[in-house]
Amino acid sequence: MTQGPAAMTLRDGIADRRSVRGFLPTPVATDTLRRIAIEAARAATGGNLQPWHVDIVTGSALERLKAIMADVIANGIVEVPGYAIYPPALDGVYDQRRRAVGEALYGHLGIPREDKAARRAWFARNFALFGAPAAYFITVDRRMGPPQWADLGMYLQCLMLLALDEGLGTCAQEAWALYSVTVEGLLGTPPERMLFCGVAIGWEDKDDAANRTRSDRAPATEWLTIHD
Repeated sequence: MTQGPAAMTLRDGIADRRSVRGFLPTPVATDTLRRIAIEAARAATGGNLQPWHVDIVTGSALERLKAIMADVIANGIVEVPGYAIYPPALDGVYDQRRRAVGEALYGHLGIPREDKAARRAWFARNFALFGAPAAYFITVDRRMGPPQWADLGMYLQCLMLLALDEGLGTCAQEAWALYSVTVEGLLGTPPERMLFCGVAIGWEDKDDAANRTRSDRAPATEWLTIHD
């Protein structure tokens, strides 16, 4: 991997990739967005099904999407999510990790737990793509099951690492599943496909407090077993 004049190894990219939640308005060339999307399609996929479908949204189309979502949020419109983003009975260490990364983010933003209005306002920034100038939306045939959803994860990882190689930041956003009806309508998604997630992409705003958040990882002793 290369990034400008400096060389970046694959290990560097995996270690450095993170969710960027504050972007500069500087546009990203459509040719760059297209190239990244196509190159990411070398991702591993069971049976070579390649179940991903990708919409690139930028320019005036993105501004229209953001405007519509601003109205949706302002009017308190609630949709049936396209799928359960988390298991309904999430508990234990999984719930602890989810809460911890949220508290770390709000801590950097200076939003206390009791300020529910500020937290809701911040969460709404998801649907403005945190100011990103472009987005990918990933859809999948409704017939596909967990193995093919895993393939989507393979594709997304490739997409985000390739973006990093271009010097770009990304944020994969399952939150868009909360408004899949609106997004699928705007994209013209055929009824046999459903929205999986959006991916904000652009140039990181290094002065944005949200970008100081760095999620931790559990020690290998918690999840790695070696049999020899």
